[in-house]
Amino acid sequence: MRPALTAIMAAASLTAIAPASIARAQTQAPSPVAAVPQSNAPAPSAIATTIAKDMDGLTTLYRDLHANPELSEQETATAAKLARRLKAMKFDVTEKVGGTGVVAVLKNGSGPVLLIRADMDALPVTEQTGLEFASRVKTKTADGTETGVMHACGHDTHMTAFIETARLLSSMKDQWKGTLVMILQPAEEVGRGARLMLEDGLYTRFPRPTHAIAFHDSADLEAGKIGYTPGFVLANVDSVDLLVRGAGGHGAYPQTTRDPIVLGARIVTSLQTLVSREQDPFDPVVVTVGSFTGGTKHNIIPDEAKMLLTVRSYSDRTREKLIHGIERIARGEAIAAGVPEDKMPVVTVKDEFTPSTYNPPAFANQMADVLKAHFPAGTVSETKPSMAGEDFGRYYRADKSINSFIFWVGGVPAGQMAKAAAGEITLPSLHSPFWAPEADRLIATASEAMTVLAMSILKRD
Repeated sequence: MRPALTAIMAAASLTAIAPASIARAQTQAPSPVAAVPQSNAPAPSAIATTIAKDMDGLTTLYRDLHANPELSEQETATAAKLARRLKAMKFDVTEKVGGTGVVAVLKNGSGPVLLIRADMDALPVTEQTGLEFASRVKTKTADGTETGVMHACGHDTHMTAFIETARLLSSMKDQWKGTLVMILQPAEEVGRGARLMLEDGLYTRFPRPTHAIAFHDSADLEAGKIGYTPGFVLANVDSVDLLVRGAGGHGAYPQTTRDPIVLGARIVTSLQTLVSREQDPFDPVVVTVGSFTGGTKHNIIPDEAKMLLTVRSYSDRTREKLIHGIERIARGEAIAAGVPEDKMPVVTVKDEFTPSTYNPPAFANQMADVLKAHFPAGTVSETKPSMAGEDFGRYYRADKSINSFIFWVGGVPAGQMAKAAAGEITLPSLHSPFWAPEADRLIATASEAMTVLAMSILKRD
């Protein structure tokens, strides 16, 4: 460690506020470990020690973000309060990018351009964690449904670790070279935020990244553990509407009708063959009918029925094959049921498509090696791809020369993990109203990991 580093790191510390554990566990700093190879990052103990000193202030920030969530494209207060913090760190901050997005740039000589992303939006979920700082925010959705609002996907932990990473890197400018482009993204939960920021000039108005990193909290990993996946990490996500048309009539005289309920049921059954009989088992896909509605009364056969599908895949070729398969099966079943040509089913693929997220394998393995060298043995492990969606993948798709990497940081308390393994409890998933991570360990680990990765990318030769 450089002799002046301790003073530099101490100066970065947040102002302490009344000590408190973020959720249910006591604050713990990661143990000091060996230095990172091929990187001139400061001694890990210095990073961990500074994060531990900052934890009271980070706790206050996390609790504030958790208690005051905002839905997608409504993140105005969240963006403003975090933009103020970035300005205080001497970043060049631009607000309202792609709606409510924030772009903070810190130039530090020639070198790589590193994009670091955190997402800001919450979900229309009524919190049931019982935490003293639980969200009590209520709102109405676009269709007028009243709902609670909650950071049930952990974006509050993402933002808190993002701020700590920015603080650490801004305090250590003498140890790296290049440009930091740190972005706070809106509307990840609806798959629009990355696209909105790109369309608003993220790669033209601001320095174009050579590298991009992000993390996501995990409800499948123990708090403080890190997971990574080379290649496809998260899936293409398509929302598909399927309108089944027929000829309605009296339930007592079905022979006079073309029943869309029966036809729809046949379509639901046949759609399963897209997965079980038409898809390579080593190329996973999901076709789920999440809603099937039709009719108004017991004894009336309706004119139409509606289905809402979620379709998941990894490659663009597989995605196209699935969508064409849905259209083919719906039409084929309609023909078999005697539906006339002008009443064929209507398949609509919604615009809110979320592309798959891909970690270029060579870069993913390089980043994993940095993390494995930094953290204690057993902290970092390779994980399976997920069928969930995450629009971080758009930043790589917009320019495939970018070295892009997203990884997981666990949030499940160790005690709960052990009980789940013993079959004593079922763990809540992300998007659950009961998701309450051991946030202090999650934030500390994520902040340390992001800082170490950034220093390895922006290393000063």
